[in-house]
Amino acid sequence: MTRLRPLTADDAPAVRRVYSGAALAFLGRAEMGEREAVEYVARAREGAAADPVVQYVLGVEVDGDLVGVAKLGRRPGGHGRVSYVLREDSWGSGHATSAVRDLVSFAFGAGGFTSLGAKHHPANHASGRVLEKSGFTRAGWYGGMVEYRRYRMVVPRR
Repeated sequence: MTRLRPLTADDAPAVRRVYSGAALAFLGRAEMGEREAVEYVARAREGAAADPVVQYVLGVEVDGDLVGVAKLGRRPGGHGRVSYVLREDSWGSGHATSAVRDLVSFAFGAGGFTSLGAKHHPANHASGRVLEKSGFTRAGWYGGMVEYRRYRMVVPRR
């Protein structure tokens, strides 16, 4: 079962494994070192304690194993930005889609967001499928990346 959860100080080694190998192919960054992973987790935990939270950085856990990181950044006007990265050995098993769907539910529920955006590298077709399965619609190109949008559905009261 896939679930999102806050990062803990003990997650630094797992976060380092997430930000390594093939998972970085479309991120445009180098592998995360030990110190960087510790600092990353510390910043995520500090951000989670802020009021208001500007960026939610959550672990993607599958059966007790941290296999990824999902983020929800707050933008002006109730807009949010979704991103995620999973360890290569967890690809193709639905964990990214489950994590993004949970993030969307939180964003439009307790998070109070009115719209969400996401983007992916044009060669990363799997990421586009995750976004589409999570209710995002392709909106075009932005900065050489494929841009997606999702809006909160508001049902009129009768």
